[in-house]
Amino acid sequence: MLIQPDVLASNAEFLHGDGVMAALFRAHDWASSPLGRIEDWPQSLQTLIGMMLVSEQPSFLVWGPARMLLYNDRYAEILARKHPALGQDFLEVWHEIKADLLPLVEQAYRGEPLYWDDIELQMERNGYVEETHFSFSYTPVRGADGKVAGFFCVCLETTKHVFAKRQQTLDIIARTHAEQKLQELNNSLETQVAERTAERDRMWDTSPDLMLVIDFKGYFRRVNPAWTVLLGYASEELVGRHVNEFVIESDHAPTVDAYEKAAFGGHASIVNRYRNKIGEIHWISWTSAPAGNMAYATGRDITAEKERDAELAARTAERDLLWNLSQDMLARANYDGSMSAVSPAWTQVLGWSETELLTRSYSEFMHSEDMASTLEAITRMAETHRPARFENRIATKDGGWKHIEWTVTPELDGANFVAVGRDLSLNKAREAELESAREALRQSQKMEAVGQLTGGLAHDFNNLLASISGGLQVLKLKMQRGQYSGLERYIDIGESSVRRAASLTQRLLAFSRRQTLDPKATDANRLIAGMEELLRRSVGPMVEFEIVRTPDLWLTKVDSSQLENALLNLCINARDAMMPGGGQLVIGTSNMEIVEHAKERDIPPGQYVVTWVRDTGTGMSPEVIKRIFDPFYTTKPLGEGTGLGLSMVYGFVRQSGGHVRVQSEIGYGTTMSLYLPLYAGAAEADEPVEAFSVETGLGETVLIIEDERALRDIIEEVLLDAGYRVLTAHDGPTGMQILNSNTRIDLLATDVGLPGGMNGRQVADAARVQRPDLKVLFITGYADTAAVGNGRLDPGMEVLTKPFEVTVLAKKVRALIDALPRY
Repeated sequence: MLIQPDVLASNAEFLHGDGVMAALFRAHDWASSPLGRIEDWPQSLQTLIGMMLVSEQPSFLVWGPARMLLYNDRYAEILARKHPALGQDFLEVWHEIKADLLPLVEQAYRGEPLYWDDIELQMERNGYVEETHFSFSYTPVRGADGKVAGFFCVCLETTKHVFAKRQQTLDIIARTHAEQKLQELNNSLETQVAERTAERDRMWDTSPDLMLVIDFKGYFRRVNPAWTVLLGYASEELVGRHVNEFVIESDHAPTVDAYEKAAFGGHASIVNRYRNKIGEIHWISWTSAPAGNMAYATGRDITAEKERDAELAARTAERDLLWNLSQDMLARANYDGSMSAVSPAWTQVLGWSETELLTRSYSEFMHSEDMASTLEAITRMAETHRPARFENRIATKDGGWKHIEWTVTPELDGANFVAVGRDLSLNKAREAELESAREALRQSQKMEAVGQLTGGLAHDFNNLLASISGGLQVLKLKMQRGQYSGLERYIDIGESSVRRAASLTQRLLAFSRRQTLDPKATDANRLIAGMEELLRRSVGPMVEFEIVRTPDLWLTKVDSSQLENALLNLCINARDAMMPGGGQLVIGTSNMEIVEHAKERDIPPGQYVVTWVRDTGTGMSPEVIKRIFDPFYTTKPLGEGTGLGLSMVYGFVRQSGGHVRVQSEIGYGTTMSLYLPLYAGAAEADEPVEAFSVETGLGETVLIIEDERALRDIIEEVLLDAGYRVLTAHDGPTGMQILNSNTRIDLLATDVGLPGGMNGRQVADAARVQRPDLKVLFITGYADTAAVGNGRLDPGMEVLTKPFEVTVLAKKVRALIDALPRY
């Protein structure tokens, strides 16, 4: 049987006995022995020793590869003059009977228990050789890893009993038939010897290990059957031949040393290599001992172990080679912040020596801005036990920084991790070069687009300026002549031209997605119903007009006026495509849920409100469809279109988070669909239209900062007439001088683009440091909230787009001043 350590109870007091051996155990220098400190002994060893020391039977324990002898007080009596022998090699203690014990010990270490009812041993324990008899058992003991660590023996010396029995027999023989009884005794002894010999022969024949008897000149005298099983040689092929005929040449010398040492009574343990009958190499580990004029040896095949060791060594060498040659930075580090190993690539990439890297915390090499994210990634890896990837900047010895991409993997011990860092400096430089090239390409494309836009812009704006200039000249002539009747007509012409110019600007900004939108929850059905009369008049009597509304249409959040303009543009384009013969135009709505990305629609998954315009016009070719959203591209005759209508539609829809889909075929008409994202909130009520008077001021002070003198004078005059106190400045620094004074200012009205080194947003932010409740009205010709802070307006700030009506200006000023202070 095998003793399993977990079956035995733990005995924490296993060395606290009163016996001599307990005292010797306590006094022994175990820390210098292969067993190490007592407190580090396996629980199985502690338990067995505790049992043994209190046992009244002679018992001992043989432990570990060194076969250390551990025994109790009763076994010390058996040792006699060999005592004390605590911690010594068991076979060396009993060196005179080693040949008898060696096969038994090896059998026990293989995990095979054995029991002897009686064994005769010629022991030398009192200074002379004497015949002894024992009854004992060897029980293999396994360690915590499940492997045999040693064996436990309970023995009983029966020498006196055997001698007494023998003497008794002799007495009987003497009293009766001495010669006859003596013969019977001899027969009995012969039988015992034969039985013991048979037992040994069984072990010889069945052992998987190689066994041999060899003379002191190196010639085989006897071998066991394991030679045939392992190496393929029959007994008659080995006996009488020299051992080195079968050992490879490079191992001849240690083999000769072994049997020559045996000739002088020495014991040997060697490892050599034998070639089997078909030429394969086997590693054999031998243990030998002399007996008479022969040496007895047992050999164990360790070829598999050697191959495993060689494979491990190869993997280790390969790992070391990769470690030393890798261009990536390899390291072993712990979660406390230090590194225990770094590869040479660290010095090659960063310039730091290995000593500098291992004696400083790895956080000392990180860029301060990257430290938090790096430590967070390492902490997350420690918690999840999963690899992590991140980038950071690591200091170089020459004072620079390098971008490193890290892959970190936790080790099983829970305290360390392995890091692999790749230098991204070259990649970053290439990315910068690529981005520079892309920027140059974008600039080139932008300049090309500007070239394409110039002709259209010049044509349209020259027309508008001509009408404005002509109207003003006529006004001037008539006023010089005193003809004051009908002047409103020329004023209307000028105002109409201004509105057309503003509309042209809005269309350009819509294409570039820069116009300021005022999105609100919108019911497209309701919006189209409100436009129906306008749309019918716009398409004319030659077109059959129809509206198809989807019941329970979802809401979308858009700028309703821009959606109206977009639909009007689409309807007018559809009308023109059906001229001169007319046709059918249908405008409709629908709900649509796109579950998967639709390649043919080029629309991401989601829920959309679709408004569409379908006509039966001439249709478009694929080449035309690709260009219809380009600015100033038009298929209409010269002078009948600017080419900005569809570009405005496209820009508005995309800025609203939507998509435009075009379906068209020459001769069959066109369908233009606007996909606008679903809005889950409630519809907003319409704001009541209220009359507003310009005369709204109550003496409040307004500071105007505007670099365009004419516009500054107009705003000043309008606000003065409205009842406000007005201060003016032509640039940012001049305005800041007023703002930094003690002058009361209720509202700041400033252009965004200002000369003097400070724009309008910078002036407003600086002013609010000392005047936190200052109301601000930004006036900009870009109509772009990004120009006043990336689209972010703080409370108490609004934007007014040029050109504007004076009533709108007065309303904005009044509303801002009346608003509650911001908090």
